[in-house]
Amino acid sequence: MSAERYQVVIVGAGLVGAAAALALGRQGLRVALIERQPPHVPDEIWDTRIYAISPASQRFLEHLGAWQRMDASRIQPVFRMDVAGDARGAIRLDAYESGVSHLASIVESGRLQHALWQALQADGNAALHCPASIVSLEYGEPFTQIGLDDGSVLAAELVVGADGAASRIREWAGLASTATPYGQSGVVANFECEQAHRGTAFQWFFDSDILAWLPLTGNRLSMVWSTQSVYADGLLALDAAALAAKVQAAGHDRLGALRLLTPAAAFPLRLVRVDSVVAPGVALVGDAAHGVHPLAGQGVNLGFGDAEALVGVLAQHRQAYCGDVRVLQRYARARAEPVRRMQAMTHGLHHLFSDERAAWLRNTGMGLVDHLPPLKAALVRGAMS
Repeated sequence: MSAERYQVVIVGAGLVGAAAALALGRQGLRVALIERQPPHVPDEIWDTRIYAISPASQRFLEHLGAWQRMDASRIQPVFRMDVAGDARGAIRLDAYESGVSHLASIVESGRLQHALWQALQADGNAALHCPASIVSLEYGEPFTQIGLDDGSVLAAELVVGADGAASRIREWAGLASTATPYGQSGVVANFECEQAHRGTAFQWFFDSDILAWLPLTGNRLSMVWSTQSVYADGLLALDAAALAAKVQAAGHDRLGALRLLTPAAAFPLRLVRVDSVVAPGVALVGDAAHGVHPLAGQGVNLGFGDAEALVGVLAQHRQAYCGDVRVLQRYARARAEPVRRMQAMTHGLHHLFSDERAAWLRNTGMGLVDHLPPLKAALVRGAMS
C-alpha cells in the first residue's frame, strides 16, 4: 500500500494536539491527526478534569473557532483569587484592581475536547485517523513512515508528539526526559456549595499540602487537593458526606456547607524536564514536552503556548521542509524560557511551602506582596500571557 504524504502528522488528539491540528490546517499545511478513540459527547454530569484557561489561551481557542462551540453557561470566569499561607500570610489577586476583565476561565476538559473535535470535523482541513493505533514507526528523510492498525501508512515530514506525559513519540525519537516525583497526588472532586463564590478562586497552603477551590457556574466548585499520596488514599476512601466535611473544614468554611457532586479521583504529581523538545523530523508539545506542579494551574496553558508557537514557526517557513531541525529549533528556543520559568516557579513554591523552616519567609513575603498593588498587577498580567 502506498503511503499518504503529509507535511505534519500529529500523534494524540488531546486538547493540545487537537488545537495544533486545527491551527495547522487553517494555515494550509497538509496535516493528519492520529488518535486511539474519539472524545466522549458531554452530558450533564460535571467533569472532574477542570482547567483554568488563561486569557491568552482563550484568544487562541477563539481564533480557532473552538471556544465559541462550548456551552457558555458551563464557563465560569475567575474575577479574583484569594491565596492564604499557613500562618497570617495572604494575597488577593483581583482582576478589577489589575485593570483586566478576568483572571482566567474555568472549563471542563471534556467539553473543551468535544468543541475542538467539532471544529476539526467542521473545518475538514486535517485528516482524522480515529480510532487508530500506531503499529510501526520508521524514521527516514524526507519522510517518516507511520503504520496504523488498519493497514494504512502515513508519510510525515514532521511527527508531532502530543501523546501525553508517557509519550511514545518522545521515547521513539530518543529525546531524553527526567521525571522527579513529588511524592504527592492531586485529589480532584466537584462540590455544590451553600454560599455564592462570586467568581473567586481560593488556595490554601498548609502542612505541606495545597488546597485549591476553583469556581464553577452556579453554586459549585472544583477542588484540587495536592497532598502526600498516603493521605490522598485516605481522602479517596471517605464516603461522600465525610469527604465534603473534610474539604469544608480544610477551606475554613469559606463557602458554607459542601455537597459532593462527583466521585473523587487522584493522579500522581511530578516534574518532567525534557532535554530537547525537537529532533530531525520530530517535535513535542504539551505534556510530552514538559510537566509542572498543578499549583499554578498552568500546565494546559503551557501546552497551548507550545501549539501556537509551533504553528507560527511552521507557517512562517511554510515553503521549507517541515522536519528541518533548523526550523524546529526556532520553536524550541521560543518555548524554552516560558517553560523553564513556569517549572522553576512551581517547583520553587512547592519546596517553599513544604519546608517548615521557611514559614516566616513565605508568610511575610505574601503579606508584603499583598500590599504592593503594582507588583500584584504585574503578577496577574504575567499569569495571563
